[in-house]
Amino acid sequence: MVTTFSFGVSPFVQSVFWVFVAFVIFFVIFGKRLWSVVAGMLDARANAVRSELDEANRLRQEAEEMLKDARSRREAALTEAKSLLEAAKAEAERIAKEAASEAEETVRRRERMAVDRIAAAEKAAITEVRMAATDVATRVTAEVIRQELDAAADASLVNRAIAALPAALARKVA
Repeated sequence: MVTTFSFGVSPFVQSVFWVFVAFVIFFVIFGKRLWSVVAGMLDARANAVRSELDEANRLRQEAEEMLKDARSRREAALTEAKSLLEAAKAEAERIAKEAASEAEETVRRRERMAVDRIAAAEKAAITEVRMAATDVATRVTAEVIRQELDAAADASLVNRAIAALPAALARKVA
């Protein structure tokens, strides 16, 4: 149903007029209360949004600080890892040089020991040859003396040896 204003009829008779009057009276009586309630709700919502934005900013700043901290710790860890790696390489080189030096020293010591053993063996062999030569010479001399010296020559040889004995002993003491 469509209601139209007719200009010939009194406005108090039409229902639109009364609805309008009721609306105005409603807002005059309850408007201030409604406005304060609506404005309070809007203010509360604005405060909630503002606090959520503040919290989001705080969390974002916290996250940025954590990111900076993580990056700095990562850089520190990388620097420390590089220094540890360099130290390990230097230590490995030092150990390798030390091991090579020890190996060379061991080779030299074993070579000296082998040379000393060879020299000792040579000395023992020479001593053994001399002893054998002395033994052979003594036997041959004894045999020659037995065959070529008679009793008078033998006594003369013994007397000369006894006479030379004090001089030989004096040389040994001095």
